[in-house]
Amino acid sequence: MGKLAFIFPGQGAQYIGMGKEIACEYKAASEIFDQANEALGIDMRGMIFEGDDETLRITENTQPAIVTASVACLMPLLEAGIKPDITAGLSLGEYSAHVASGTMDFRTAVSLVRKRGKYMQEAVPLGVGTMAAIIGLSREDVLECCSTASQYGVVEPANFNCPGQIAIAGEINAVEKAMELCKAKGARRAVPLAVSAPFHCSMLIPARDKLYAELENIQFKDFEIPLVANVTAEIPESPAEIKDLLARQVCSPVLWEDTIRLMIEQGADTFVEIGPGKVLSGFVKKIDKEAKSYNVEDLASLEKTLAEIMK
Repeated sequence: MGKLAFIFPGQGAQYIGMGKEIACEYKAASEIFDQANEALGIDMRGMIFEGDDETLRITENTQPAIVTASVACLMPLLEAGIKPDITAGLSLGEYSAHVASGTMDFRTAVSLVRKRGKYMQEAVPLGVGTMAAIIGLSREDVLECCSTASQYGVVEPANFNCPGQIAIAGEINAVEKAMELCKAKGARRAVPLAVSAPFHCSMLIPARDKLYAELENIQFKDFEIPLVANVTAEIPESPAEIKDLLARQVCSPVLWEDTIRLMIEQGADTFVEIGPGKVLSGFVKKIDKEAKSYNVEDLASLEKTLAEIMK
C-alpha cells in the first residue's frame, strides 16, 4: 500500500445524530463530545444527537458540531494505531485536519471554529450574498464568466472541488448573472446553494480580520503529520504559516482538487474521509479513479474501513 491520507469534511455535511454510534461505542470518541460541551459552555452533545436541523444549520453551531463529530470519528482509528501519512480538510475541515496533524488540540479547534462561524455569518447580512455550484464547465470558463458578471457586483470562484465541479460566491445579482453565463457556455447545471453567506470570497474579508486577531492568541505546535492547506494547495513548512493561511482561508478560494492532486503526488493512494458524509470520497474518485477511498462516520463504515486498511 502507498501512503494513507485522512481528509475531513466541511460545512454542509452536518446531520442530526452524526458521530453518535461511534461515541456510544468508543470512550475516547464520547470524551470529545464532553470536551466540546466544556470548551463552549453549551450542550453540543445534545444539539448534535437530539437537536433539530434548523438549530444545527446556524453557522456558529454547524462549524463546531462538524469538527466535534469529525474528531470523535477519528478516535477509533488512532486507538487502532492507524495514523495518516498526510492530511487535509475541506474549508472548515482544515481545523479537524490540524487536530489530526498535531498543530492544535481539539479544545482550541472547537473554540476557534465557533468564533469563525460567528464572524463569517456577521460579515455579510442575510439576503445579500449567495453561492452556486457550476457543474460540467472548465476552470477557465468559470473564471471568465465570473469576470464578465463582476460588472453586476462581487462574484468569484469559491471552491475548486473536482474536475467539472466549481462553486462560486458573491452578491446575489452577480452570482445569478454568472450562473446564466455559465449555462450559456455549456455548463450542464448551475445550481443555487442553500447557504447563509457567500463563503470563500472577498466579501468575507471582515471575517478574515476578526479571525486573524483570534489566531494571534494561539501558539501552534510543530506538524507531527504533513498537512495540505486549502489556500495554497501546498504543505506549510512551519507553524508560523498557520495563522495567515487559516485567516486567509475564509475569503479565498478552496483549492481542493489541487490539494488532492498534491497528496497523490506525495504518494497517497488511499483516502479516508473522517466525519459526516461521503462527499469528499466522491471528489477523490473524480480526481483519480485509481485512488482507494473509504469513510468513517458510523460503526458500519468504521468496521469496513478498519478491515480494509488493516489487511
